[in-house]
Amino acid sequence: MNLTNWDKRFLDLAEFISFWSKDPSTKVGAVIVDQQNTIVSVGFNGFPRGIKDDDRLNQRDKKYPIIVHAENNALMFAKRPLDGCTIYTYPFMPCPKCAGMIIQSGIKRVVSYKNTTCRNRWEIDFEISRGLFNETNIQLEEWPHGRE
Repeated sequence: MNLTNWDKRFLDLAEFISFWSKDPSTKVGAVIVDQQNTIVSVGFNGFPRGIKDDDRLNQRDKKYPIIVHAENNALMFAKRPLDGCTIYTYPFMPCPKCAGMIIQSGIKRVVSYKNTTCRNRWEIDFEISRGLFNETNIQLEEWPHGRE
C-alpha cells in the first residue's frame, strides 16, 4: 500500500488547517473526505465558540479541560452523514476520545503521520487508539512524514 496523491494532498491540507489553531504548543488539523475525495468537513483544535483566546492557551491546566480537538470540530461541523468517509489528521493520529467519536460517526479510514516527533507522554494514548480502530475494523494508516 502506498500513500496516494490524494492522501498526500489531504494530509498537507490538514497541516495547513492546523496553523489556524491559536494553541501555542500543539497545532492539530483534520480533514474529512468522502469516497469521491470530496471534502466534507475540516477542523482545528481550539476553544469552544464564544470562549476568548486568552492567556489560558498558555496554561495547560486551564487549557486542556476546555479545548476542543480538531477531529471533534471536524465531526461536529460536518453537515451530512460520515459513513464510509476518511479522516486525515495532522501532525499525529487521534487520541482515544477522538477515536471513539470517529468510530461512532461511521468513518471507516483514518490517515495520519507516524508519531516520530511527538511527546512520549501521548504514545500510550496512541496505542489505545490503535487498539480501538483495530477492534472496530477501521483502517488506520500511519505514514512517515516526507520532511523527516
